[in-house]
Amino acid sequence: MTVVEITSESHFNELTTSLPSTTPITLSFHTPWAAPCTQMNAVFSYLATQYNNVTFLSVDAEAHPEISEMFDVSAVPFFVLVKSGKVVRELSGADPKELSAAIQELSGQQPVVAPTASVENDAKEETTAEEDLNARLAKLVSAAPVMLFMKGSPAAPQCGFSRQLVGILRENQVRFGFFDILKDDTVRQGLKQFSDWPTFPQLYVNGELQGGLDIVKEILAEDPNYFKNLQTV
Repeated sequence: MTVVEITSESHFNELTTSLPSTTPITLSFHTPWAAPCTQMNAVFSYLATQYNNVTFLSVDAEAHPEISEMFDVSAVPFFVLVKSGKVVRELSGADPKELSAAIQELSGQQPVVAPTASVENDAKEETTAEEDLNARLAKLVSAAPVMLFMKGSPAAPQCGFSRQLVGILRENQVRFGFFDILKDDTVRQGLKQFSDWPTFPQLYVNGELQGGLDIVKEILAEDPNYFKNLQTV
């Protein structure tokens, strides 16, 4: 099975309605500007070769906002698993192990070839042992023009401060990438030193720390149009 790149809303509707209702479907929402999407696209393509009974669809979330709105996509990468016409699971973020396990459960079959650690490491270059921690963190904070390091994911924040900051970004229609620090303690502890900022969430713009929730609130109090006037590279 190969990944089908969706070209339009009508293409999406025609394809999904033509499939048998029992066919499991996995949707991958991505954007070209978010580095985590590039990493997860490689994982998604590999998994498509492992489960012949699952249909794999790839959607550019910005090019097809009408499809993104159907599934309430607010951050990328974002994955939606559908079975018998119903959404059975949603995954937000760059976690190859979680995605692989979820698709195997959706398929109900064993993979053709079990995923190996080397595949995951190829898709997540920043986790290789050879990389210096500071170099890795520098890549992570610049992975998207606006990067949020938070507890949990935008779909399921694990603390009130992270939830509030996600809400602020959404209210201001800010495109952002995110990293769940609860899944990587090395990043969690390393960022405290890297940014000289001891708490989370942490918001970065163009690789530069803006601050946490209180600082972002202060910035908006002084300049309500801060995010509208934001210049990202």
